Amino acid sequence: MPDRFVVFSSTHFITVALGCALLVILLLGARRSPVTAQPLARGVLAFFCLAAYAYSQFAWSTCEHKLDLENILPFHLCDFAGFLAGYALLTRKPWAQELTYYWGLAATLQALITPAITHTYPHLTYFAFFFHHFAIVGAALFIAICDGWRPLKPWWRSPVRAFFSVNLYLLFAGIMNVILDTNFGFLSHPPPTASLIDHLGPWPYYILSFEVIALLLFLLLTLPWLRKNRAIGGIAD
Repeated sequence: MPDRFVVFSSTHFITVALGCALLVILLLGARRSPVTAQPLARGVLAFFCLAAYAYSQFAWSTCEHKLDLENILPFHLCDFAGFLAGYALLTRKPWAQELTYYWGLAATLQALITPAITHTYPHLTYFAFFFHHFAIVGAALFIAICDGWRPLKPWWRSPVRAFFSVNLYLLFAGIMNVILDTNFGFLSHPPPTASLIDHLGPWPYYILSFEVIALLLFLLLTLPWLRKNRAIGGIAD
């Protein structure tokens, strides 16, 4: 077994398949049993979202090499998304649900497709990464399937707000990168592992590609609700 995680390897495919299967079981159970299974699913997802920084730091503490600031400070987009998703699950605040839905299904899902990790199974950082990211995706699906969150009217309002919030994050990440000489948001250079960024052009042009892809994904994630609600009078307020 290799020491480093390899994108699109058998380990990657098996991990994603198992994670998706567990989410399907969890969400189907929550959907079919609102009284008993739904609070359990909410609690499990909220725990793995809110505790992600703690168990990730424990996992990183087992590494022999010196850690970079990027492994210590919770300034990656998925770090913010984890805290936000846990907050959305526990409080059901519409604005937090909105950002969790778009960030979780557009950004965090992409992180599962091309994980930016180095250690593979059975290293603790491997488990921490996938627990963290699957919990965020699960939270995004939960608030739509079980909590009944829907985009605002007019239909473009929610995706545009999510796009604006991502750019606020990128501004923050860019400032931190200048101050700390880090690579939060992958704004300074691509990740060391294979990713979508490899096909978006050289730095800094791939950042502009980021922007276009993010907006398109946010708009596409709104379409299911637009089609579903057209017959009953429009997207919810």
